[in-house]
Formats: sequence, C-alpha cells, structure tokens
Amino acid sequence: MNNVIRTALITGASRGIGLAIANIFKSKNIKVLTPSRQQLDLSSNESIDAFLKRLNVPVDILVNNAGINTIAHTKDISDQNIESTLQLNLVAPLRLIRGIIPQMIQRRFGRIVNISSIWSVVSKSGRVTYAASKAGLNSLTQTLAIELAAYNILANAVAPGYTNTELTKMNNTAEQIEEIKKLIPLGRFAEPEEIAEVVYFLCSEANTYITGQVIVADGGFSCQ
Repeated sequence: MNNVIRTALITGASRGIGLAIANIFKSKNIKVLTPSRQQLDLSSNESIDAFLKRLNVPVDILVNNAGINTIAHTKDISDQNIESTLQLNLVAPLRLIRGIIPQMIQRRFGRIVNISSIWSVVSKSGRVTYAASKAGLNSLTQTLAIELAAYNILANAVAPGYTNTELTKMNNTAEQIEEIKKLIPLGRFAEPEEIAEVVYFLCSEANTYITGQVIVADGGFSCQ
C-alpha cells in the first residue's frame, strides 16, 4: 500500500469471515483493530459511542462484519428478534461509519466495506429480519459512495453466499448442507479466506474506482 501503514477496524473478527479478513490484512502490513465485545458492544448504542470517544488512532479502513441471523418465520418473529437483528446488522454499522468518516474526510482517504449477504439479493423463508437488515446495509453503502466520493473514500458491500462458517453450520444440518451444495454451480461452499480476498482488494489502494457496489460472492448460486 505505497509503504503507508494503514489502520483497519474490523468488527466480528474473532471467527469466520471476520477472522479471515483480519489475518489477510495483517499479512499485508495493515494495522488491525479487532475490539472485543467488552470494548465494543454493538448491541448498545452507548457502548458504540463510548468506543468512538476512546478511539485515539485514525481509522483508514472500516469493515463492518459482525452480524446475527436468527431464523424465524414472519408470523412467529419476536420483537427482540426484530430489534436485535436491525441493531447489530444495520444500526451499529451506521453509527460506526458516522463516527469514523469525519477523520477519513479530513485525510481524504478511506475504504469502507460492509459485509452483506446473499439473502439481500435473493431470499429464503425465515430470513425476514436478516434479509431486511442486509438490504438496508446495501442501500446504506450506495448512499455512502455518493456522499463520500469527493473525499477519495470508497464504500462497497460484499455479499457472501453459503460460506464454511460456524453460523452456517448452526443454521443448517449436515444433511441440509450437502443438499445445498448441489444447488451451487461451483459445487461447494466458499471458504472464509476467499471472501476475505475480495474484501482486501476493495480496501486496498489497488481499488481506485469501484464504489457503491454490492459484490456477490456465492459460487453462482444467485444466477439460477
């Protein structure tokens, strides 16, 4: 990155895609901030605001990766499901972005990547709040791209399809996973590292012109 050491803030980096993103960034000599839940509780706006006040280093790259996916049919969905899913998946990323972009604007450099989902593009029963939150994240990303372009800040979303993570295994049985693989043209799930490579490119200085896009990485699943 032109010998400039950038600093990246990544949420949800303890496992899965977030961990893979943190690892590739570190391998590329990017300083990585991966706050624990004690340091940054995304379910609490007060915690988010307090974290931003304590943040004493400029953030060049923001990756909003943390999220939840509680399966429930619309007729059975609880108020808590609605509130917690929208808070973690949409409100928290927006609050972090709002708090971090002033310094990006001042430095005239920034890369923002929001981790969306294939379920923001196509849908599946039981994903109503998850799909709504991720579709909102896509729209947020597009608006950011327009607002921030003049300051050399690029904002994109990456929408993974089925990925080999704990969350996928939690929401699908082993038998279901084997059946799902048959529906994917590439015949397999993505590995977290493959998604991380896409995120890294979008956040790197090699990306100079891609902004406002939702990059779907699903092995061809949504093409059918």
